[in-house]
Amino acid sequence: MTEARDHLGLGSRLEAGPAPELIASAFTLEAGDGPLLYHGMSLADLAHAVMLIELGLAPPEVSGELLATLLDLHQLSGDAFPFDPARGDAYNNREFVLHQKSPRTAGWLQAGRPRREVSTLAYLIVVRARLLALTAALLDLMGSLLDLAEANLQTLMPDYTYLQTAHPTTLAHYLLTFVQPMTRDLARLRGAFERTNLSPAGSGSTNGSRLPLDRQRLADLLGFDGLALHTRDAMWQPDGPIEVMAVIVAMLVNADRLAEDLQIWATAEFGMIELSDRHSRISVIMPQKKNPYSLAFVRGAARDMIGRLVSAATVGATPSGQVDNRIFSYGGVPHALEQARQAIQLLAGIVTGLTVKPEIMAERAAQSYSGATDLTEVIMLECGLDTRTAHRIVGRAVRAAATANEPHLRAALLDAAALEIIDQPLNLSQEAISNAMDPLAIVETRTGPGGAAPEAVRTMLAAFRAALIETKTWHAETEARLAAAEARLLEVAKASGKQQG
Repeated sequence: MTEARDHLGLGSRLEAGPAPELIASAFTLEAGDGPLLYHGMSLADLAHAVMLIELGLAPPEVSGELLATLLDLHQLSGDAFPFDPARGDAYNNREFVLHQKSPRTAGWLQAGRPRREVSTLAYLIVVRARLLALTAALLDLMGSLLDLAEANLQTLMPDYTYLQTAHPTTLAHYLLTFVQPMTRDLARLRGAFERTNLSPAGSGSTNGSRLPLDRQRLADLLGFDGLALHTRDAMWQPDGPIEVMAVIVAMLVNADRLAEDLQIWATAEFGMIELSDRHSRISVIMPQKKNPYSLAFVRGAARDMIGRLVSAATVGATPSGQVDNRIFSYGGVPHALEQARQAIQLLAGIVTGLTVKPEIMAERAAQSYSGATDLTEVIMLECGLDTRTAHRIVGRAVRAAATANEPHLRAALLDAAALEIIDQPLNLSQEAISNAMDPLAIVETRTGPGGAAPEAVRTMLAAFRAALIETKTWHAETEARLAAAEARLLEVAKASGKQQG
């Protein structure tokens, strides 16, 4: 009974237990995140205990039992641990069970650290792992897009602006529209990981600790790359959740733009692609329909994350030294990372499974006077007219052709427009006009950096492949380093426990 009271501070500063409404609200929220944070909390406890023992701050007669108890608790999964909101947050629940198992040693684990250090460490450990998982999913999506682009270097299609036909392009060039920002997403993910993977362990309360805590040793034991230096900032860091959520939003907005286009392209009105049956869903009432449900999830996830970003910023906007942002971020940010990973992984599957309709794409590429811009530039070069005047002539001819329901621009229409605007015909041959507006010929002129010509696209493919490979290497090395650090911590704890025992 004494232990049950002590873990909530009863009998010391507090005489009354938590109110039912406090248990039903805040404690239920925080204890609910316990399974998610449990593994990280366990690692944090083990590292702190090892450091205390190495510094001689925990007496030898309790050290072996303390480590043995912590190692025993480490074998439990978060889902198997008996979290109870009546005992408070995840930290208090863990402390309660530790006191039950080893009442004479558990109190030593509190030396030099507040409750928020343990929870913050657990949060950082789960966030860094999920940042890596999201990175892996994004690399898969990039790989799928690069493969599809490489297979469609010559696949003509209309480029759209405002959903209106703009220019002829290729499917490959279009797809790289989304790969380019993914390289920026990768950089943002790595930056967020690097700032997440800085250790607040051993910071003490707000101004440090009287105890000679070895912060660097704690960081090394837990696989952190360095220290979150300032002891007060290390405990709060409201910008951390905001940054991670902003990275997620930037990534998913890019994914959403692709998903939006694919959903439009999959309609009967466009018919340029077809989603696989595995990524579609039937209508319950309309048997003819094949709904792009998987794309709806991706699009919805992007919008959901925008709201979560606002939430992360809002709860962080408090006086300094407040825990508000952490209460809601402990679960909110890791869950957001997992949902983002699922959406990106789903989009990778959609891209891999979709069917391209190259004949329809090529037909559309030649429609709606899509070569009008190039014809304008040919007139400028061949006829010595300024671009604005050439633009007016072509625009007038397009209007006349559209009014007459003629699918192509004829030389006679162009000359008639020129007579109206400059009082003389252009005298361009029909062959010259047709060549200027030929979709394939247009694409082949886009040879500059980033252009749609096959060689320019191949150059981009090579650069994006290199970025993908480099990030894959970093990802694999980082995962291996964190796994090795965790394995070493367990080895050190076991060895130290045997030595103390």
